[in-house]
Amino acid sequence: MYKVRIEDSFAAAHFLRDYHGKCENLHGHNYKVYVYLKGENLTEGGMLYDFAELKKDLKSVLDVIDHTNLNDLTENGKSVFEQNPSAERIAKYIFDKLAAMSEQLKKLLYRVDVFETEKNRASYEI
Repeated sequence: MYKVRIEDSFAAAHFLRDYHGKCENLHGHNYKVYVYLKGENLTEGGMLYDFAELKKDLKSVLDVIDHTNLNDLTENGKSVFEQNPSAERIAKYIFDKLAAMSEQLKKLLYRVDVFETEKNRASYEI
């Protein structure tokens, strides 16, 4: 089994409703994101998936949420994160957006990590 990982980052603000503590207040993070692929077959060029393409795909997803208030993000008139953009929900959002980009990427993608800080990480994995 071959595995690859890329990373990128974005900055955003958010607040958590139904949370009793400091994170109920508007605050921001410099998030780090890891994307993991795995598969058994390599391309003719000897790659599981082109790093340059994967980085471009991830950047296109992160550009939508970079330097935003995540609580304000909507799609089709509905709150993307149900007004609680936790690291867990952000990881799933990124995973789902990447998986929707192509059948090949959907087949290889198995995990997304989102770090709010160097010490705090949430993952979405299948």
